[in-house]
Amino acid sequence: MLLFMISFNLIMPELNGILTELGGAKWKGLIITVFTISAAISRPFSGKLSDYVGRKKVMYLGLILCVVVNLLYPFTHSVFLFLVVRFIHGFTVGFTPTGATAMITDLLPIDKRGAGMGIWGTFISLGIGVGQVLGTPITSALGINALFYLSLFLNIISLILLQFTVETLGSPKEMQISHLKIKKQDVFEPNVLPSAFVMFLTSACSGCVFVLTPDISAYLGIENKGWFFFFYVAVTILVRLFTGRLSDTIGRVKSLIIGVSFLFISMILLVNATTILTYTLSSIIFGLATGINSPSLFAWTADLSHPDRKGVGAGTMFIALELGIMFGSICTLVTYKNTYASASHSFIIGIVTSSIALVYLVVSNRKLTKSTC
Repeated sequence: MLLFMISFNLIMPELNGILTELGGAKWKGLIITVFTISAAISRPFSGKLSDYVGRKKVMYLGLILCVVVNLLYPFTHSVFLFLVVRFIHGFTVGFTPTGATAMITDLLPIDKRGAGMGIWGTFISLGIGVGQVLGTPITSALGINALFYLSLFLNIISLILLQFTVETLGSPKEMQISHLKIKKQDVFEPNVLPSAFVMFLTSACSGCVFVLTPDISAYLGIENKGWFFFFYVAVTILVRLFTGRLSDTIGRVKSLIIGVSFLFISMILLVNATTILTYTLSSIIFGLATGINSPSLFAWTADLSHPDRKGVGAGTMFIALELGIMFGSICTLVTYKNTYASASHSFIIGIVTSSIALVYLVVSNRKLTKSTC
């Protein structure tokens, strides 16, 4: 998963520039939007398949698609083709992490889920950070096509490593066409909707961050477009070393109240980030929030999932993740006018969604407290 995350994050800081060169500067918000739409569409299929045919097969499918996509990127010479490839790329994220998360859920004991998800999330965050930070230097030194081919190489290594993992689904079935027939119960695991709702609201903030921070870095005169992600990921990893067991100790909801509070502060700072110092501080606090929220949300989802529907439960969580990112990125199509002022003001979206999440969690915590009295 580390290599998979590095592979598609390597290219992220450069995508705004590529789309601008193709004449599609006003469509920057679609870079994330079309990606997350396809990822969300694929989640019900990947969740159901991981519960039927096995976690590894679902991961294989996502990685193979990723290899194909990396071969296509160098040949996208129009805005339309570029967005089509981005759409296809989203399917890879719809499959590989879903199968992998279901596999991790199988392996973790209940009393160590928070800590286990913290370790799991650390490698995901490390992949995001390494990819985002190295993307611009590699492009400057070797060119954009070399970046795509490096991403391709990392996915091939991931495919090789996947062969050494052990399937955790007890009795995987042979693939059948009927498995591709999606019913309502295959799309959502109702039990995990509380955690999915919070995931949606907090992910909207990430949607804004993915679209806007590469340009904000440029507006502030920062050469590396992955500046925000460097500090955010570094802090996230550091935090998880100390707070991995936090939700195991104080509870998922209380842990999330702390994390979402930091997220709210980060969004306020981004709206007012007129200096590199403020911008960097917002990144640090965003990393602190993510380091607490991510393992807590995934552990909460594992707690709530039906034992026989862990794949669907993981899929539901990722659907919420993609819908949240998509919502945040779509909002930037309206608010962002390729100016610094409009970029910073776009983070008001994050202030609103994080505050709603915080209120929901506080109310939920009160209900939990009353039910245990």
